[in-house]
Amino acid sequence: MTEKHLTWPLFLELIRLPAKAASLLPFLFGVSYAWVHYHQLNWGNTLIYFVGQMSIALFVTGFNNVQDFYKAKDDHYRATQNIIGREHLNPKRILALMLGFLTIACLCGLWLVFRTNLSLLVIGGAAIFVAIFYTFGPVPLSRIPSGEFLAGMCEGFGTIFIAVFVNIVPQPMTLSLTWSQFRFGLYMAQCLQLLLVALPIVILDGTVMFADNICDLEQDQRNQRYTLPYYLGKPRAMKIYPWLPRVAFAMIVLAVLLRALPWLSLLTLLLWPLVAKNTAGFMAVQDKRKTFNLAIKTLLTTAAAEVVLLLVAGLLNF
Repeated sequence: MTEKHLTWPLFLELIRLPAKAASLLPFLFGVSYAWVHYHQLNWGNTLIYFVGQMSIALFVTGFNNVQDFYKAKDDHYRATQNIIGREHLNPKRILALMLGFLTIACLCGLWLVFRTNLSLLVIGGAAIFVAIFYTFGPVPLSRIPSGEFLAGMCEGFGTIFIAVFVNIVPQPMTLSLTWSQFRFGLYMAQCLQLLLVALPIVILDGTVMFADNICDLEQDQRNQRYTLPYYLGKPRAMKIYPWLPRVAFAMIVLAVLLRALPWLSLLTLLLWPLVAKNTAGFMAVQDKRKTFNLAIKTLLTTAAAEVVLLLVAGLLNF
């Protein structure tokens, strides 16, 4: 087959453009929270982090497609479903492009370390590690039952935490290193509060991965990719699935009761009928093309509502 060039439409499919909102909304939530709760906003750091965050999001999706192409045991999947094989793209060129995005993300991260605190190097380093080894290495993280947890914590909590970190002073973590002294500080109350307000997005982000792995269960088994639904079994996974959005919405209520979120955030609960409908639709049919996007819609609508209500609360000084 003749090798094809990477056109703009193919690039957008390669990076799964609609899914990038799943990276953008936690970023917007974190920046909004820094402004509303801490009354601080550093536009320079925010812009640098935006470029870095979007670059790593593009890298992860494209790099995963390359790794799935190389690691696929199912020839039918490689030739007809993986975009690189299906569209006859050059995997080496795609890999080089993705490494370019990774380089941009690392440079932005180092710039932010210089502008904030050395502890950001630890946080960012952990995120980069997960981004690379999620599908790379002899035992990729995506091929063990950890994908849902890692997706939620990195895309959800990690993004929100760093977005707040680069905007406020003092930061929730500090690290200083000299020839004679190593000092690490962690403000536990502040970190736990950020975890609490991030939990709804963390849970719903993990739910998207859970739905993805449920839909791909048979295909993943053929490719020797043993995800959480494989170990749980599909019947048990389907029993767990509808409880995840319920827990996420319960966390919003808890965060408001503990005054970590403004009371206006309770209006997010008005979305519950839509979320319940999306959940019921996926429970009825688990199909990548037909119903998987319902999990994404739940994440995007809920996260978007949280961001808007947070900003409104800030503007009205609630």
